[in-house]
Amino acid sequence: MKIDRHTFMDSPDELHAFVIGFMEILCPWPPRIRLPDKQITETKGDCSKKALRAEYHYYLFGRGIGIIAWIAIAKIIQVIFW
Repeated sequence: MKIDRHTFMDSPDELHAFVIGFMEILCPWPPRIRLPDKQITETKGDCSKKALRAEYHYYLFGRGIGIIAWIAIAKIIQVIFW
């Protein structure tokens, strides 16, 4: 599978989904959506759920990078204090 770097995260919805996934891990919040959810309802002031559903793979990628960031933060703390 070839990834075209010119279309990787080139729309605001893709970047938004990535950032939400990353920040949910970094600041431990529960996941906003799960893949098996069939019905995504939009509430007033929360239009991101529909975008997250469309760009779920970027959301998961952000969550994965968030986990790697936590590991890096833990290693830095270990090196500094122990």
